[in-house]
Amino acid sequence: MMIETERLILRPWQEEDAEALFRCASDPEVGPRAGWPPHQSMEDSRETIRTIFHNDHTWAMLLKETNEIVGCMGYYVHGESNIPIGANDVELGYWVARPHWNQGICTEALSRMIDYCFREKGFLTLWCDCFVDNPASGRVMEKCGFCDTGEINYCSHLYHAADRPVKIMKLEKR
Repeated sequence: MMIETERLILRPWQEEDAEALFRCASDPEVGPRAGWPPHQSMEDSRETIRTIFHNDHTWAMLLKETNEIVGCMGYYVHGESNIPIGANDVELGYWVARPHWNQGICTEALSRMIDYCFREKGFLTLWCDCFVDNPASGRVMEKCGFCDTGEINYCSHLYHAADRPVKIMKLEKR
């Protein structure tokens, strides 16, 4: 299953993507902002593809122009989410490689994922969260219509998260 936007193709991760994933995910500025440790080896990336990204709701983000992997987009269903969500809800998550920050890539991908989740999957409420110390991610959510719930969570299972508050955002089907 592929999803397209004006500039992006979202497609399932493949084991052959390990080198591209490592190139993005080894950057010490990327993973910790999203709650996971920087990848230390190609094997870390390969294992992530095999065990975390190998499902029907996590996609590699590729630039159409170059076919380069620049990030990841996906959702977590009830029971997989970092936050308590309903059975007909999902939590959306994304990250983009540092060379592609501030180019509207996450906003474009999240906007399309919102459409996919509401129209094609029939979810009723979409959730997102971001570390309070990562306001850029929160701005992406706000641009896409998410509202701050006022709730703060501590997701201790995320990388370096025990003392980092997470802001919870919500978008309901209109």
